[in-house]
Amino acid sequence: MLAIFKRELRAYFQTPIGYLFTGLFLLFTGFFFFFDNLLQARSEFSGFLGSILLICLFAVPILTMRLLSEEKRQKTDQLLLTSPVSIAGIVCGKFLAALAVYCGAILLTVAYAVVIAVYGDLQTWETLCSYFGFIFLGASYISVGVFVSAVTENQLTAALVSFFSLMFIWLIDPISQMIPSDTKSGIISAAVLLAAFLVFVYFNTRNWIITLAVAIAGGLAIGGLFWQRKDLFFGFVQKFLSWFSLNRRYQSFSMGLLKFDSLLYYASFSGLFLFLTVRLIEKRRWS
Repeated sequence: MLAIFKRELRAYFQTPIGYLFTGLFLLFTGFFFFFDNLLQARSEFSGFLGSILLICLFAVPILTMRLLSEEKRQKTDQLLLTSPVSIAGIVCGKFLAALAVYCGAILLTVAYAVVIAVYGDLQTWETLCSYFGFIFLGASYISVGVFVSAVTENQLTAALVSFFSLMFIWLIDPISQMIPSDTKSGIISAAVLLAAFLVFVYFNTRNWIITLAVAIAGGLAIGGLFWQRKDLFFGFVQKFLSWFSLNRRYQSFSMGLLKFDSLLYYASFSGLFLFLTVRLIEKRRWS
């Protein structure tokens, strides 16, 4: 894994991608810092970090678009898959390389915090917590980009799909507020989620018996919950989508609260997408 990490980290700065990502990130963060802090003489730095979350939607796809798609396009993925390094090691090495470049760009923005500390009143603990949450949130975004990069061999397609996937995650909270929260809508939404899960089960097992068994179990579970606890389906979509909201969990960090359950969620979210990436590559390897 260490060899893959070094190889990918070196590749970022042997191609324009590393410089493009860092340059664009610093350009836009500098823009936000000038207008949000310097021009208005504000010393609230955690608010600055919260305001630049939008930049990640554009920057992270640039960072991750080539990680696995380029290997497929150049047909070098077969060399990797037959190397002594495990697939999990390959995926984790590429993920950590992208995360290292991301953290490097974040580290450069500490200069803005130093300016606030010298000429204003920097809230040190809130700033540290905000940086901590920003790094973990970025790791979650990068894991999505790594997964998307494994799906296609076209870098532009990987970047666009990653962008729209992250945009959907970004808009989860507004979308949840537009969906009806009555019990009937909750039951329909639960059935739709079950159907999507059944499709996932079938395409991973190719076994109708297992899929049917899961369908029966899921149907009985929904029916039993509806019979015993109808209130669980009231606002079901809002509860379900809020559980997947990455940005909502970041808000506690911006207020200076270091919540370990949020850190665990970010780590689990990243681990899930890396696991799905490994499974996708393994399936392609043996198909």
